[in-house]
Amino acid sequence: MTTVHTSSIKSLPLLARGKVRDNYAVGDDRILMVASDRLSAFDVIMGEPIPGKGEILTQMALWWFDRLGSLCPNHLTGDAPESVVAPDEVEQVRGRSMLVKRLKPIPVEAVVRGYLAGSGWKEYSENQAICGVSLPSGLRNAAQLPRPIFTPAAKAAAGAHDENISYDKVVEIVGPTLAQQIRDTSIAIYEAAASIALSKGMIIADTKFEFGLDESGALILMDEVLTPDSSRYWPIEGYEAALDSGSNPPSYDKQFVRDWLEATKINGKRWDKTPPAPRLPAEVIEKTAAKYREALERLTD
Repeated sequence: MTTVHTSSIKSLPLLARGKVRDNYAVGDDRILMVASDRLSAFDVIMGEPIPGKGEILTQMALWWFDRLGSLCPNHLTGDAPESVVAPDEVEQVRGRSMLVKRLKPIPVEAVVRGYLAGSGWKEYSENQAICGVSLPSGLRNAAQLPRPIFTPAAKAAAGAHDENISYDKVVEIVGPTLAQQIRDTSIAIYEAAASIALSKGMIIADTKFEFGLDESGALILMDEVLTPDSSRYWPIEGYEAALDSGSNPPSYDKQFVRDWLEATKINGKRWDKTPPAPRLPAEVIEKTAAKYREALERLTD
């Protein structure tokens, strides 16, 4: 297994480096998306890679794309990523890349929540609503919602936090017809995926989707889908106990890293969540890698 913190594909023009993915242009109509082993926490990229992370994210996304195609077309071309790079670059892309159609991205994060957690719980605690969606009173942290809700966010500039917005704001950005299509498609995908995950012993508390438009104006599911980086996965075991205690259930993601960063002091001071990040110890790296592996294995078993 090749560990890749930052890819270096010289045979293709680099389009952009995100927190995890490096995107390269393949002609005018395709993009090579390389999922690195980088990990970001609090919107800061860690200096140490998480071995296997990029491959796990790619395998999970492909697994879900394969099962959700009837609900929405996706950006996959079906071509092998290895076919578009130089021979000495193949190991950088093998198993961690997708060769996808170049689309017009929609500047909205399509967030769907089936459970109350994270920023959703914080917003609910303040005003009994999330992104303008009113919810019943008396819900507890990690509680299942009466039905999944669409709570979109506006994509922020690099290094900034996405901003929660109302559905009316989505209508303002993309128009009423496309806004409704995004909302309805997102909820349908979430419901289908949540049912599949539950049969594997996992809860998908919430997730975010990204969409683009092809040359004909059709809505296309793009980027990653239903990975631990874009979704909050909880094991069924321990969920009820966490709900009863008001605590967060354990999750299949980078929580080990977040917890360690929150508790770590450098020169007697807590990290201020600005670059550079503290150096991650081997134990934290391995525990985080193990959580990502467990999520993939449990899902695909």
